[in-house]
Amino acid sequence: MISSISSFVKEEPHALYRLVIGTDSQSHSNGKVGEIDYVTAIIIHRQGRGAKYFWRKTKKGKTPVLREKIYTETLMSLEVAQDMVPSLREAVSPAKYDLEIHIDVGSLGPTRDMIKEVVGMVNGNGFTAKTKPESWGASSVADKHT
Repeated sequence: MISSISSFVKEEPHALYRLVIGTDSQSHSNGKVGEIDYVTAIIIHRQGRGAKYFWRKTKKGKTPVLREKIYTETLMSLEVAQDMVPSLREAVSPAKYDLEIHIDVGSLGPTRDMIKEVVGMVNGNGFTAKTKPESWGASSVADKHT
């Protein structure tokens, strides 16, 4: 994945890029047992000129309460960012892209009370957080694969 991102950036080295990481989840019921799919999307967005994305799906056995689900989504995105940033910095200059963590929370829905908490988690780890309606990496791209 790192080499694919690096190649994409090298195609147009003077363009502006955003690296976006976002996670979304979907609950499924199999009889009595609840199961949840978490999908993390990694998007390299060449601003105004297209994008490329990758995703991974993780299944977990129990359906958590909303707060736990949002924390898990946020922590999964942070984990991916922390794991890939060192390798990405070796392959692509950090000056070439802005890194954003997209969180599937917004000021109008049931997650509004959690915005400060999860944005604080992301910012406290040195990343920029985006929430709805700007969190398309989680709410659109990752959601497509849940």
